[in-house]
Amino acid sequence: MILRLTESRFDAALEDLTEILHACVQDGASIGFILPFSPDQARIYWQARVQPDVQSGALDLFVFYENERILGTVQLIPAAMPNQPHRADVAKLLVHPKARRQGLGRSLMVALQDRAIQLGRTLLVLDTRSSDPSRILYQSMGFQIAGEIPNYCRNPFRDRLEPTTYMFKNLG
Repeated sequence: MILRLTESRFDAALEDLTEILHACVQDGASIGFILPFSPDQARIYWQARVQPDVQSGALDLFVFYENERILGTVQLIPAAMPNQPHRADVAKLLVHPKARRQGLGRSLMVALQDRAIQLGRTLLVLDTRSSDPSRILYQSMGFQIAGEIPNYCRNPFRDRLEPTTYMFKNLG
């Protein structure tokens, strides 16, 4: 089951969200964090960076529940600037490493796209490490490559820089 997580349910979801983020970073996901990365750092990310934006309505946080546990999540961040009322960013598509290859990521992206359309957003933008397998998922869902930036992000395991790929999808 996919839900849009509200402020009233955020605290109850915090431990699952923390576990997913921590597990994904430990598994090598390039989502802004590098090793070493503790569960406390993951919790702080959710509480300090995401929860206030959920509360203010600056982002929509989708979660995939199974057996009362969250196994995946993704964020829709509508552009805030007046000249971009049609655009939104896709951020932090996370599926717990133990739950991958079951369609959870695709289901979360479908829910996100439905919400974007509901909000009148017709252009979605995201970036992903060029070597990340999620790129295949995004392309299979109609995202196109806008370009690649070399030396964009640090590898989560090693002290080396890697490229990122910017992608977009027109929903209109």
